[in-house]
Amino acid sequence: MKAIIIEDELPSARRLERLLQDFNIEIIATLNSVKSTILWFQKNQQPNLIFLDVQLSDGLCFEIFKEVKITSKIIFTTASSNYSIKAFDYNSISYLLKPINKEKLEDAILKAQKLQQKETDFEQFKKLISNYKTAYYKESFTVKVGKKIKIIKVDKICCFYSFENATYLNTDSANYSINHSLTSLENDINPIDFFRVNRTFIVNINAIKDIIAYSNSRLKLVLNSYNEQEIIVSRERVKDFKNWID
Repeated sequence: MKAIIIEDELPSARRLERLLQDFNIEIIATLNSVKSTILWFQKNQQPNLIFLDVQLSDGLCFEIFKEVKITSKIIFTTASSNYSIKAFDYNSISYLLKPINKEKLEDAILKAQKLQQKETDFEQFKKLISNYKTAYYKESFTVKVGKKIKIIKVDKICCFYSFENATYLNTDSANYSINHSLTSLENDINPIDFFRVNRTFIVNINAIKDIIAYSNSRLKLVLNSYNEQEIIVSRERVKDFKNWID
């Protein structure tokens, strides 16, 4: 059986590739965005099976369906643990909750092989995911540490920052590279807990140790664990920042 993976988090995609080695499934492509997926389908035959992340770096996966008529069986992947989504265990939609469990992966593959997915169920699933887009936020991130994959809970993250065209998250123990832009992260993390203070940093409100008046009506932040660079709230964001912490 031939399959493609559409997933914007590289560690998650690689982990899924490793899990699928035990199921006699050949991965013919790994894609990471709505745009790249549409382009791929325009040039290639559809596979037997698609593993499709619900929320990609440039939008919800359902944007793909507007441009391409998908005939492959689809297994959706999502980090959302909302109970309503679990109702689709009883419909024709196959979905996996990240981080993916091997036994549940096997069940989803068998379900996708046996059941005919229905257009009505696709629409219901799309509506449910869309409704929760503004209410659901990532609860964890996967990072690669050597040959291992580590799961980091969002409440352990002090800040996100960009450096030399890469994005990192910081905890009280280390910095980790992640396959996200700061712009995409703003849609993935809860704005109650996180705020983008400038072009380079998104900070966790619970990690702020001190707020210091700075030149040109700006503010300087001191965080609990991050001290490699100064973190300055840009002047145009100071008002919103003050409202956020109030």
